[in-house]
Amino acid sequence: MSDHTPARVTTRTLREQEQGRERAYAALERARRRTLALTDCLDEAGLTAQHSRLMSPLAWDLAHIGNQEDLWLLREAGGRPGVRPELDAVYDAFRTPRADRPALPMLPPDAARAYVAEVREQAMEVLAAAPEDAGPLFEGDFVFGMVAQHEQQHDETMLATHQLRRGPAVLDAPDPPAPRSRGTEEAGGEVPVPAGPFIMGTSTDPWALDNERPAHTVDVPAFELDVTPVTNGAYQRFIEDGGYQEERWWHPEGWAYVQQAELSAPLFWRREGGNWLRRRFGYTERVPPGEPVLHVSWYEADAYARWAGRRLPTEAEWEKAARYDPATGRSRRYPWGEAEPEAGHANLGQRHLRPAPAGAYPAGAAPCGARQLMGDVWEWTSTDFTGYPGFTAFPYREYSEVFFGPGHKVLRGGSFGTDPVACRATFRNWDLPVRRQIFAGFRTARSTGGDAGGAH
Repeated sequence: MSDHTPARVTTRTLREQEQGRERAYAALERARRRTLALTDCLDEAGLTAQHSRLMSPLAWDLAHIGNQEDLWLLREAGGRPGVRPELDAVYDAFRTPRADRPALPMLPPDAARAYVAEVREQAMEVLAAAPEDAGPLFEGDFVFGMVAQHEQQHDETMLATHQLRRGPAVLDAPDPPAPRSRGTEEAGGEVPVPAGPFIMGTSTDPWALDNERPAHTVDVPAFELDVTPVTNGAYQRFIEDGGYQEERWWHPEGWAYVQQAELSAPLFWRREGGNWLRRRFGYTERVPPGEPVLHVSWYEADAYARWAGRRLPTEAEWEKAARYDPATGRSRRYPWGEAEPEAGHANLGQRHLRPAPAGAYPAGAAPCGARQLMGDVWEWTSTDFTGYPGFTAFPYREYSEVFFGPGHKVLRGGSFGTDPVACRATFRNWDLPVRRQIFAGFRTARSTGGDAGGAH
């Protein structure tokens, strides 16, 4: 099927409809609890300040979440007049760049909280009365899943703002579990992924977004992939070997960026004596060598891979490694199968505020043997962000299509700050290759049977 809209193979039974509504309700409520936890922990000054020109004030994000819900659940889905449609211009993400948003007539934090609460009250009424056959927005409760995913994506953005914020720590969480075998900077190795076709993307996942569609066959040559993401310890060796001083490892635009920005290590790292330290959510700590490296740009990931005699995987290679089960010839929804993520599968949902050590989560391993493909760190791929064959924008061009082209690189897999509702093996993230404030790392690959393929 090449249609962009959520597919419905059969009409849902009444019980299936009830289960769908329950899933939508739970996803929306979980997102709102997280949104409030990320904003209630700061005073008005902390919420209205711009902690980085790369990010919006947290109060803007809060009301923007409500505005999107107002637009899509109340007006588009519910046919209602909406709560505050006059706020659309203030909270239109495409109208005003992040750096300029502090000058907007934003709602004060208390007014923003009242706004999102009023919108949510009406949104739950729309959910309770939603028809089953009122068009593609309602198929599989897509519009509710889209709004829940949007809020969780902004929650991860707000978490990144917390990391950029200076001042005392206001967030806390337990450390992730250690791997059964001792995690070190040497953890990993590589696993083979055999040549052959697999089904990439989806045409049936009811909450999949437009850029994940449609499902299509991609023939991927054989390659080897790192078992785990590249660790801090391995990345330190790149630094110690003069990686940031050697132009030969860098993409020309990346080398110009390194010189202009005077980069010498991942964002939030600093050298003190013989130790590398990092700032993490208000704390300063020694860089743990066994954790996946974090806060590196695509250019840094690409340079490391070249230095290591390897390369970044293509997006198709990453997805085949994460999804393809040679025993059945089918593509899974997650590396471990079809079951929704649980705590033992992956480091997701802000349960922890750091990546787990390399080698953790054996229950989340893919059929090829690679670990931690979901959660911990977003993984840069070599692929430019564009639509799949047969792509059609839905329900609006600004979600994906306006970003297509060589300016944005694809990231896969989610981070410790990504909620499971916005993370599956078909889910596609993208960003500019200079971005370092996002929770991004990488793993490397090498071809073993001819030229690497599968890029889009």
